[in-house]
Amino acid sequence: MNKRVLVAGGAGYIGSHTVVELTKAGFEVVIVDNFSNSDPSSLDGIRKITGIEPIFVEADCCDKEAMRRVFERYDFDSVIHFAAFKAVGESVAEPMKYYRNNLLSFVTILELMKEYGRHNVVFSSSATVYGDAEVLPVTELTPRKPATSPYGATKQMSEDILRDMVFATEGLNGIALRYFNPIGAHPSALIGELPRGVPNNLVPYITQTAAGIRECLSIFGDDYPTPDGSCLRDYIDIVDLARAHVVAIERMVEGRNKERYEVFNVGTGRPVSVFELVKGFEAANELKLNYKVAARRAGDVTAVWADTTLANEELGWRAERELNDTLRAAWEWEKYVRGNK
Repeated sequence: MNKRVLVAGGAGYIGSHTVVELTKAGFEVVIVDNFSNSDPSSLDGIRKITGIEPIFVEADCCDKEAMRRVFERYDFDSVIHFAAFKAVGESVAEPMKYYRNNLLSFVTILELMKEYGRHNVVFSSSATVYGDAEVLPVTELTPRKPATSPYGATKQMSEDILRDMVFATEGLNGIALRYFNPIGAHPSALIGELPRGVPNNLVPYITQTAAGIRECLSIFGDDYPTPDGSCLRDYIDIVDLARAHVVAIERMVEGRNKERYEVFNVGTGRPVSVFELVKGFEAANELKLNYKVAARRAGDVTAVWADTTLANEELGWRAERELNDTLRAAWEWEKYVRGNK
């Protein structure tokens, strides 16, 4: 059994936590990252948590010749693809940046997997593929609606590319994990979400506001048709999410996948409003946030949360961490980052 995994984008937020969980599960990891949306300090955090120096190659996953050198040098049979830009609002403003990077990086890896006879790939998909779903919670059989952002469109297209490539390539297995809203940090506070510039995601903006880096948190819309007027999301702890990638890889490596292409929702199954998350952060960390209501943001859907039955039953995975613990970990990480600047 080949227990070496290539993690494309492994220095990023989700990637670094997944590298830690893979290492804990006995896998050897090869990280490829170009630090376009990540920081080299995550590699040090991985080393401190695991006690193992990860194999690292600095390269752009869109650069086929650079990636070819990785495939030629390292004998891995499985790949996890995280090498994508992920900000909904930015994708609306800069669509070609998203189409070029997110699609080309994945196509490049799939072409090389076929060329070099590598067998298993996990794709980091997203709940955005469901668009503005009419029936909630969403299951894996919920029809995909038109994407509400170029980011979401790249996830839909990449799923289709993976499905078609699996069906056309003997011996290739693929799992798309449709995850919801990753938040939090590793309990050690040694790795976490480290946005460049102004955060695009809610929790880093919350923690930076709490730390005094941002003057005020904007809540985009309080007039949605929800109980408190703010958007509803399924917020999943980053460590729980990382574990889902490990069990997906193990499923294919051990030949337990029922189909060569499979899709799983990865969430908690519980909708939480933006106001509820903000107030939960205040309560968990015993502090007050300065926030205001702003206009709705382009590309945001009203509500989406997961039915995780399939992942619970087929992968043997379920979300375990409590929201309060997740929000405390996010704040501990923010304080750690500020203390080391």
